[in-house]
Amino acid sequence: MPSLLRLPILTGLAASAVATLVATGPALADRIKNPTAVFAGLDKITGRIISFEVAVDETVQFGALQLTPRVCWTRPPTEAPQTDSFVEVDEVTFNNEYRRIFTGWMYAASPGLSGVEHAIYDVWLTDCKGGTEVVVDPKEPEPAPPVAEERRPRTPPRDPNQLPPPGQPLPPPGGRIDVEPPRGVPVQPQRPSQRFFPTNPMPGRDPAGGN
Repeated sequence: MPSLLRLPILTGLAASAVATLVATGPALADRIKNPTAVFAGLDKITGRIISFEVAVDETVQFGALQLTPRVCWTRPPTEAPQTDSFVEVDEVTFNNEYRRIFTGWMYAASPGLSGVEHAIYDVWLTDCKGGTEVVVDPKEPEPAPPVAEERRPRTPPRDPNQLPPPGQPLPPPGGRIDVEPPRGVPVQPQRPSQRFFPTNPMPGRDPAGGN
């Protein structure tokens, strides 16, 4: 009989212990804010890959791409690893025009989800470093990596024998009209603190930049 009386008491103590662990355990939104993001860059023509570090809010140029990380997060060792950074990528065209071709999250575990599309250069996040303080923000949990979506097929070419929509000028006889707008949104030029050119014979830095 005494053992039966102790059963409800032990059950209550176990439930209380579980509740205490849940209340004091690390939140799912625990993350570490890092001052430095580490990227890898690929020159698709030469096949050369270089690694470079960029401070948060610093602009660095890799080939024709300028990268500016705005934040770089990692997880504490007690949680599942997830390294991501919110990055802005601008393209410098041959006409010295600056266009924003990517704004969003890069994930070190899924570099293919970055969404940076360029004919010659490719960049992706590899790591975040330098952070020590754990930030707890349960109101704004860390976004989950987006699911890779299938690319939508491009609009089929217009039939040359078909008249253009109302309001669109007729093409000149035998001429050609490029209906695709320039890639990216125009942005103000930025002066990068470092330049990396993987086609250079020296270790990737701009010889004229002095860096």
